[in-house]
Amino acid sequence: MSNDLITTEQVILGLENTDRQEATRRLGESLVSSGRVTDLEGFLADVAAREAQMATGLPGGIGIPHCRSPHVAVPSLAFGRSEAGIDWGAEDGPAHLIFLIAAPEGSGEDHLAILAKLARKLMRAEFKDALRTAPDAATVVEVVEREVVNA
Repeated sequence: MSNDLITTEQVILGLENTDRQEATRRLGESLVSSGRVTDLEGFLADVAAREAQMATGLPGGIGIPHCRSPHVAVPSLAFGRSEAGIDWGAEDGPAHLIFLIAAPEGSGEDHLAILAKLARKLMRAEFKDALRTAPDAATVVEVVEREVVNA
C-alpha cells in the first residue's frame, strides 16, 4: 500500500452515480480496494453521520465529503468527476468534482490540514479547470500532489 494521499486507483473520472450516497460508496470502494479503508459499511456510516451535520457541497460545483473513522488505515483522498453533476447540498447547483477525504480516527490535524489546503486550492479556477480537463487518473494525481500535497 502506498503512503501517498491519492493514487490512480482512487480516481474515478466517469462517476456516473446520481446521488450522493451512491457516489460516496463508489469512491469509498476505491479506498477499500487500495487497502486504505478496512470496513466499507462502517466508513460510509461515519461519512453519512458527518454529512448529516452539515452538507459538504461548496459553490462552484464541488463536493467534499469527509470524516475521521476507525475504519481508515492511512489518510487518503479519493476523487470523482461527474459529467451530469450530483446534488451535494450547495446552493448554486450540483457538484462535478468530488473529493472524499478519509482520515484515521486519531488524526485530527492531518484531516484538517488536507481539508484546509484543498479548500484554498478550490478557490482557484486554474486548479478546478486542471481537474475538469484532466485526460486520465495519472494527471489528476499529479495535479493534486503538486497543488495540495506538496504545496
